[in-house]
Amino acid sequence: MASTYMVRAPDTDIRAMAGVSDVLLAIGRIVFAVIFISSGLEKIMDLPSTAAAIGSKGLPMPQVLAIATAALELGGGLLIVLGWQTRWAALALAVFTLVAAYFFHDFWHMPMGTERADAMIHAMKNLSIFGGFLMLAAVGAGRYSLDGPCTVHTRPHEA
Repeated sequence: MASTYMVRAPDTDIRAMAGVSDVLLAIGRIVFAVIFISSGLEKIMDLPSTAAAIGSKGLPMPQVLAIATAALELGGGLLIVLGWQTRWAALALAVFTLVAAYFFHDFWHMPMGTERADAMIHAMKNLSIFGGFLMLAAVGAGRYSLDGPCTVHTRPHEA
């Protein structure tokens, strides 16, 4: 008869068997989110400048977008550090990062020169961050997070 209880044995820890290091994942999450937390705080401290930068790109409702951007960066960064709703936060910040690259690092519209090179570096940085967020969304926050209990996978043990 099969047991209805989940038994955790060393050979059933799928994450460990796949080589996932929850310690490295936790450290990486924290370091990865610092840029968004600091950027979100900076935007909150100077919403008029943020709105002006958004408005300069011809985007609608720059004041509303400035508040939304600051909240997403700060809130999403904190969620990733805490490891709560990590997959959703990572996907939201991934989309945001691509949108930011498109509107604010549009090197393809610039003449050759240092400004274009700088914008291209920032666009590639955003593309790399996008990839990192996709990986974080794929693996989740790991054991050392508020999501942790939800990410521990076990298989039922037959008695």
